[in-house]
Amino acid sequence: MRKQMILSSTLLLAASLTFAQAPAAGGDTKPAPAAIPSPDKSKPTPVKTSTKADDQFAKKAAEGGMAEIEFGKLAVQRSSNPDVKAFGQRMISDHTKAGDQLKSVAGQESLVLPTEMDAKDKAELARLSKLWGAAFDKAYMTHMVSDHKKDVADFQKEANKGKDDAIRNFAQQTLPTLQDHLKQAEDAQSKARLESDNVPASKDIRATAHY
Repeated sequence: MRKQMILSSTLLLAASLTFAQAPAAGGDTKPAPAAIPSPDKSKPTPVKTSTKADDQFAKKAAEGGMAEIEFGKLAVQRSSNPDVKAFGQRMISDHTKAGDQLKSVAGQESLVLPTEMDAKDKAELARLSKLWGAAFDKAYMTHMVSDHKKDVADFQKEANKGKDDAIRNFAQQTLPTLQDHLKQAEDAQSKARLESDNVPASKDIRATAHY
């Protein structure tokens, strides 16, 4: 009898312990919250790095490129010299390409570029529009040599000291083309001057007759 009582007590104690460890019926068990990943500090947020000087360079380059295209169109129409015509056509092609590249860069930098030439280039275009033949060739190439010397200096400065990577890379990529333009312009200028000096005034009457 005593053994039965001890066995019963042991079984009752084991049942009590099992019940205490089991979750309550219908209880709300919540899973452990998922771990929140820490931010990846190896990939910093892009920051606009262009300075006022970078932006001014880009805007000036856009205006100058549009002017070179319009001057080039005029050269194709009015020049009497094959070298000058070829130079004008190259201005149209090269500056159209460079202008498209600059627009792409400006889009990356949220930079609004000018959509027309500046007042000085408009005035120069109007002046050249009054000339034809050898007189046009001489005036146009003189302007191109002077203009490209300034362009090369501006692009060289931006290529060396620009703070914005995209704008500086544009200057670095375009600079060799402008340097080649300058050399070609100087060659064409020499030929245009020689031709102008050898053309009698009577044969170059169109130089001032067309407005």
